[in-house]
Amino acid sequence: MTENQFKKDNAPFGPGPTGLYRDPVRGKIAGVCAGLSDYFGVRVFGVRAALILLSIFGFFGPVFVGYIVLAVLLNRKPAHLFKDSDDEAFWRSVVRRPADTVSGLARRFRDLDNRLIKMEHRMTSPDEALRARFRDL
Repeated sequence: MTENQFKKDNAPFGPGPTGLYRDPVRGKIAGVCAGLSDYFGVRVFGVRAALILLSIFGFFGPVFVGYIVLAVLLNRKPAHLFKDSDDEAFWRSVVRRPADTVSGLARRFRDLDNRLIKMEHRMTSPDEALRARFRDL
């Protein structure tokens, strides 16, 4: 095993927090519906109800085959997919609303830039030198 492979396997969270996984912990059979609900950001009940309705209305074969294929091909959801709850909230927002995430990051950087400008202004102002002299007395 190479050093890069060792680091990759022992990472604190999975390789793709926004990827499609099956979630047997929240699932009833193989966790496919739970994985799909995580990926698309909907409730598990909605995915299960949709699959049951499709099965009832004549699509039992494709639904069954698709479920089996996904159960075999999808990896299990890693136990430590996210570092913490903030990391999970960030990645879920990226998946659900990528444009909002980019604008949110732009707003945060703009706010940081404004704070930095205020700090630079205060530290380079002539009043700061006067305050420092009074502090040193």
